[in-house]
Amino acid sequence: MLKRDNDGGIEITDVVIVGAGPAGLSAALVLGRMRRAVLVVDTDAPAHAVSDGVHGFLAQDGTPPMHLRAIGRAQLKPYGTVETRQVAALMARQSEGEGFEVELLGGTAVQTRKLLLAHGMRYELPDVEGLAPSWGKTVFHCPYCHGWEVRDQTVAVYGCSDRAVHQALLLASLAEDIVLLCEQTAGLSSEKAADLASAGIRVESRPVRRVAVGDNGLNIALDGTSDLVRTALFVQPTLILASDLAVSLGALLTDMGTVATDATGLSTVPGLYVAGDAATPVQSVAIASASGARAAYAINAELASLLAPS
Repeated sequence: MLKRDNDGGIEITDVVIVGAGPAGLSAALVLGRMRRAVLVVDTDAPAHAVSDGVHGFLAQDGTPPMHLRAIGRAQLKPYGTVETRQVAALMARQSEGEGFEVELLGGTAVQTRKLLLAHGMRYELPDVEGLAPSWGKTVFHCPYCHGWEVRDQTVAVYGCSDRAVHQALLLASLAEDIVLLCEQTAGLSSEKAADLASAGIRVESRPVRRVAVGDNGLNIALDGTSDLVRTALFVQPTLILASDLAVSLGALLTDMGTVATDATGLSTVPGLYVAGDAATPVQSVAIASASGARAAYAINAELASLLAPS
């Protein structure tokens, strides 16, 4: 249970964690085992909730995302210094002296020595009609997360960017029939075109008008031709921070739009840590979980130093 100040108003804790996904829960577990007072706040609406299961995460491969979160919360229960609340963090400001004040939906204010943001990213899909209803079902963004499930089937990759070409080349170890839907073929370098040809990946330059679920898979409507039928379509969404807390506190961002951190997860703002998709270049449950634990180690070490006798 969190302490209150002498006036009985603002709550006081060692660490506030914003986000109860793999990164946030992993950090809470580490800190709870060190008897740190931790408040985890989350709206329980993660971006990957549309997925049938997380993949590539040892001992939990295929577990539905919401079930994985429920397991994580249950495993925090033995640690009495950790509290979780389903509530949004609306605002954060640096306190006079050390720490932060975090305002929660409903008016509650929490004073914390350290703040860990693990709220993840939002995915903004390309502007193609019909993508959104199929997102997480037949439209994906991660070959490592969903490529195995469409192995030996027909696959399309949408885009002409280096990311799109990289996706297509990654998928070549899983499927032989891959089409890169690239309207701007002039933007493909001769080197990239050669790489695609060497991997047996066909390039389709006719514009994509819409996608829709059909009887035999995903129907991709191209200009001036019958639909291209594919089992799966991979895209490269624009990633946007799910919260503006880091920006509001003055943290620097990377060119990718994630929060810039050092190897421990410390941002450019003292005491502000970021873990998971909001700080890592690769969106992966395994990497998010590890980054949450790594940030917790660093946070605990700082707390130990702060509280040690001088």
